[in-house]
Amino acid sequence: MQPLAESTPVHSRRTAARNGPSVKWFLLFWILMIGVGVYAVYSYTNHLKQQVLSELSAQSQQQLTVLKRDYESRIAVLSEEVKELQNTVQTFNELLTFTKDNASNKTDNSNKLYTQLSEVKKQLEALKKEMDLLK
Repeated sequence: MQPLAESTPVHSRRTAARNGPSVKWFLLFWILMIGVGVYAVYSYTNHLKQQVLSELSAQSQQQLTVLKRDYESRIAVLSEEVKELQNTVQTFNELLTFTKDNASNKTDNSNKLYTQLSEVKKQLEALKKEMDLLK
């Protein structure tokens, strides 16, 4: 029976010696796997962050383009309305000048018409200059 008792402690030492390195390799493998997993998650979140930022940038650029077009169209409409108002004001001014000239008896009608025609010509030239500037 003694030989059996002696072989058991040696056998357990050999098993412990064999199990020691395998446990170390097993732990090292899992630590490495955890590290690779953490790195993969970090890289993936950075990738998603960049993707979301680029999509947001594209969307905001599209919205800015739409707003710019809307702004330009509104400015064009307002400038047309301003031109119409200028024409209306000019017509009223001409009417006022005409009635004022007709109300005074000091000048004759031909002189009044000549002054009105020259004023209309000046206004037409000013409008042509404005049109050229707008083009």
